[in-house]
Amino acid sequence: MQRQTLRMQSANLSTTLFLFLALALCLVTVIAAPAQTYTTLFRFNADQGYGPSALVQSANGNFYGTTGLDGIYGSGTVFEVSPTGEYKTLYSFCAQSNCPDGEYPPAALAKGSNGHFYGVTQEGGANGYGTVFEITPSGTLTTLYNFCAQPNCSDGGLPQGGLLQARNGNFYGTTTQGGTAGLGTIFEMSPTGQQRVLYSVCSLANCADGYLPIASLIQATNGEFYGTMSHGGAQGVGTVFELTPAGVLNTLYNFCSLPACSDGEYPSASLMQSTSGMLYGTVTSGGSHSYGAIFEITPAGKFKRLYSFCAQPSCTDGSYPYAALLQATDGNFYGTTVRGGSYGAYGEGTLFKFTPPSTLTTLYSYCDPSCNTAGSPYSAMIQATNGLLYGTTGEGGEDSAGTVFSLSLAP
Repeated sequence: MQRQTLRMQSANLSTTLFLFLALALCLVTVIAAPAQTYTTLFRFNADQGYGPSALVQSANGNFYGTTGLDGIYGSGTVFEVSPTGEYKTLYSFCAQSNCPDGEYPPAALAKGSNGHFYGVTQEGGANGYGTVFEITPSGTLTTLYNFCAQPNCSDGGLPQGGLLQARNGNFYGTTTQGGTAGLGTIFEMSPTGQQRVLYSVCSLANCADGYLPIASLIQATNGEFYGTMSHGGAQGVGTVFELTPAGVLNTLYNFCSLPACSDGEYPSASLMQSTSGMLYGTVTSGGSHSYGAIFEITPAGKFKRLYSFCAQPSCTDGSYPYAALLQATDGNFYGTTVRGGSYGAYGEGTLFKFTPPSTLTTLYSYCDPSCNTAGSPYSAMIQATNGLLYGTTGEGGEDSAGTVFSLSLAP
């Protein structure tokens, strides 16, 4: 009963799980801006998985990712897809009785320095609270760690963010349950599976340090780790934090510190550090129009809201950004929203270019459920070695299971 309650709480509070639970069959289409090329490379069906994650490119030029649901055992997959759309399922989770290999991988893979990929499942494993796994490019999976291995789940459970391999070679990640307060942990793990908790979230009264860290960490050029808490903090709607390698956490910013939450609330995405050294991120709601925002924050915590979505009539600029930003080689930032666009409030999201300090250009708009290609890009895009942007959509495909696409840079 306790485990069922924890899972229900995590599902209710986590914006990440919304991706995997949003099973409405919405069929959508794309409007292209002049002089740009949008290409749907692959359309998933239920047997191949549902809800593809962000992609990571391997040295062989192909892309790797996970799906959070479905596949032949119904518990998600790891897949490979080429830049031209040739697809292969590398692994289907819950291949064994009682799912000791884990189930429901919620996030993108991390490419290790050895060329292998590392990820998490949010359930399954020996204790039912998720795993950390390693998988080779050929599809051999090894379970490195089973969460909730310690009494009272003090090591954490139900991870939802992906892993980061830091400069010391170890992996860092977060969980949404467990720890001393039961509301999540930040952990370090060696490539061979030795895990230790660096920080138990909600260690301060009233969760002033935040809770439910659902996004991956980043390591900045100063060697410190930075991330977001989707809930908690001084206003209860999330924070930006800094964490030292020794496990000392410093809250840099509490969202909803400005009137009417014009600075934003409920961050669900990872931060990114630009070439200037500044940190950039998105919040899924709040901002001047309550539909999300883009922000900038210094490593020392000086915060500035740069753009509020739905600033244009009928939200033609998009609404509800769930994913991290990407800084491409042209110096601009690229990102996604899951709603709005040229089809207004019923649109299924956008792909956009953002040029600081405040210029946003909508590059592509996904259509409403009366159309028939793809939409709802919940994950961040990446820039491949060929210079194109690649990403995934949460809907579209044969069973509205998602797609893989490419996009040329804005002129």
